[in-house]
Amino acid sequence: KHVKSNAIIFAKNGQTAGIGAGQMNRRDSARIAALRAGEAAEMAKLPASLATGSACASDAFFPFPDGLLQAVEAGATSVIQPGGSIRDEDVIKAADEAGITMAFTGMRHFRH
Repeated sequence: KHVKSNAIIFAKNGQTAGIGAGQMNRRDSARIAALRAGEAAEMAKLPASLATGSACASDAFFPFPDGLLQAVEAGATSVIQPGGSIRDEDVIKAADEAGITMAFTGMRHFRH
């Protein structure tokens, strides 16, 4: 609800697993969210990152597949995002090739 733009959030088991925001691109936000999810797992002495098997949410569309692929690399198994990029087809193809579920909401959540 109160995260800077270009936000990527991993959620798992009903809780936030990692947040990355305020970056120049979604790839870096996803990388930071994955880092935070890994740190949270370490603190809880869990064997794997909390991003593994998580759902990923983005506050705006993925303009390129790289942000989505960063989330997949971190372990996300599903993604929800607004869609609306002129490259949506490329992002859909990347999601399909990665074998993850992706849903478009049609609603941006930018704070500016």
